Order: sequence, then structure tokens, then C-alpha cells
Amino acid sequence: MAGSLNRDSVQDLYPEEVAKGITEGTMLLVDVREPSETDVERYPDAVYMPMSEFDPQALPDPAGKRVVFACRSGNRSVTASLAAQSAGLPYNAHLAGGIKAWKEAGLPTET
Repeated sequence: MAGSLNRDSVQDLYPEEVAKGITEGTMLLVDVREPSETDVERYPDAVYMPMSEFDPQALPDPAGKRVVFACRSGNRSVTASLAAQSAGLPYNAHLAGGIKAWKEAGLPTET
């Protein structure tokens, strides 16, 4: 089954809609960047699980929220989504463009 998963099974969500989902409590943002990156700048209200130690089974229970993966530019977040799907989890969304797009949209980060 894992072989049938590809980039097409990951939905692109854009910064404004993800920010709105976080604010409304309908989305859980999971940042898969490494500590060297998140120590410099972070998404507000995100859960952190670095890609180097990514374990889909260790993700927190989203409690009904949609899980959205995020990284710097949108590559590792796709990888994380595919890994979660391969593990049987229904997590098929990522933040297109990552934190770069987030900042370009004028959304806040924490330092």
C-alpha cells in the first residue's frame, strides 16, 4: 500500500487557511524542522517533531483537529505526511511553502 502513496496524496494548504484553522481550533500544526531551525524561529502554537526523529505513532492525538505538517519550504512536510499515511494515519495535509510562505503572508512567528 505504501508504494501507492505519492505527492498527489498530500494536500497543499496555504498560510492564511492554516492560520485560520489554528485560531479556530480546527487544525493542529506539526513542525518537522530541526531544533537548529526552531531555536531561531517558530510557528506560534505548533507541535514540534523534528524530521530526524519523526515517528508518526508518537504524534499527539489531534483531538478531532486536522493535522497539518510544516517545515521551511514545504518539502519535509510532504515527506512527513507521506510517512504518516504509510503508518495508516489520515494526515494528508501540509503547509505549502513552509515558514517562508507563512512569513511572506505576513503571519507571526516566535523567536
